[in-house]
Amino acid sequence: MSRAVWLVRAEALPLGRKLAAALDAHLYQPWLDAGASGREQFRAAFHAHSHWMLVMASGIAVRYLDGLPQSKYSDPAVVVMDEAARFAIPLLSGHEGGANALAYEAARLTGAVPAITTATEAIKPLTLGIGCRRGKSAEAIEQAVLHALAGQPLTDVREVATIDLKADELGLLAFCARHALPLRVISREDVAARGWTGAPSDWVRQNVGVDGVCEPCALIASPRGRLIVSKTAVDGVTVAIVEDNAF
Repeated sequence: MSRAVWLVRAEALPLGRKLAAALDAHLYQPWLDAGASGREQFRAAFHAHSHWMLVMASGIAVRYLDGLPQSKYSDPAVVVMDEAARFAIPLLSGHEGGANALAYEAARLTGAVPAITTATEAIKPLTLGIGCRRGKSAEAIEQAVLHALAGQPLTDVREVATIDLKADELGLLAFCARHALPLRVISREDVAARGWTGAPSDWVRQNVGVDGVCEPCALIASPRGRLIVSKTAVDGVTVAIVEDNAF
């Protein structure tokens, strides 16, 4: 698998370097080559990589991609991120090619919001909010999740949401990888601003600085949804479930 980050402006270099280093990706700076336009250089390099992060406006990305896509089963995955790292948007080969997963990965690195539009993910109604003590295993997290789901299938889960302090929690990452669940990371500032949890935790307030993790994270990740399972705690793992029935 070969990844690449494409920039259109030197002003985006700090973001581009951060993405390239974290994603083990080749960084393109097309302004360094005066012999061809950026679009011409991109067209020549497009099929040399399996995954692309395009740091540019979506309109520029659409023009760059014009005439290049052939099939969702063979096209490279393409994610667009604005230079302020506010959004990570899969444009091409989202589900089959891995652009959705790349968008979530880039969002965890930068604090961006992953904007997923593929139907396969949209029809899944549940978002899990998960908090846990440091070092909890994937098995402990899975046990708590299954307890909270109470018979509802894991296949109904669209994504998992947690606070930024848990972005590198190995057990949580392993649980998500085991079940192919994307992990959305919510910043502490956003959780604090959400300011609502059914049962505030003194321990979380003292150690994290917010009233709770699982409930506000799930509600922030699924803003149209309703809380159908309040915070459920099992052996140091907390789980809340939000259901989003858009129609």
